Amino acid sequence: MNLVLIGYMTSGKTTLGRRIASREGSTFVDLDEHIANQEGDSVSNLIRNKGELYFRKAERKALLEVLKGKDQVIAAGGGTPCYYDNMDEMLKDSVVVYLQWSISTLLERVRVERESRPLFDGVSDDDLPEYIAKHVFDRRPFYEKADHIVFCNGMSELDIINDIVNAWKNQ
Repeated sequence: MNLVLIGYMTSGKTTLGRRIASREGSTFVDLDEHIANQEGDSVSNLIRNKGELYFRKAERKALLEVLKGKDQVIAAGGGTPCYYDNMDEMLKDSVVVYLQWSISTLLERVRVERESRPLFDGVSDDDLPEYIAKHVFDRRPFYEKADHIVFCNGMSELDIINDIVNAWKNQ
């Protein structure tokens, strides 16, 4: 059974996913990296140059391909669960874990990586907290369909990993 990590941008899906896969001897797939390899361009460039709709279609195709694998750790994109019936597809044969962080933590992390995130193009520094809060609010109904939610604030990385692996292995 696959493990799919979901959550807002900068929630640690890729970092934690790589560590879990390494620890468990599983294959790791970062959905955004998979899309970039298929398309021959970065996700940021795809969104900026071809538009979000183009990207979401490519994302959907890549997701369905990746989900055919078994016993993988998959880091989904932050918006992946929110389009088409992607969340339902992920829940079919995978354990889906939502990495939930406070808005203030996400804001700190986004500020560090902002330039590489095209969804923040045109959002002023003053508007960033409200933008992220609204984005998370809009996505939460999708995220909360996950099999398991990890409330990450205040937890060590090891505790987060152990919580995720326990949810995956005990499903």
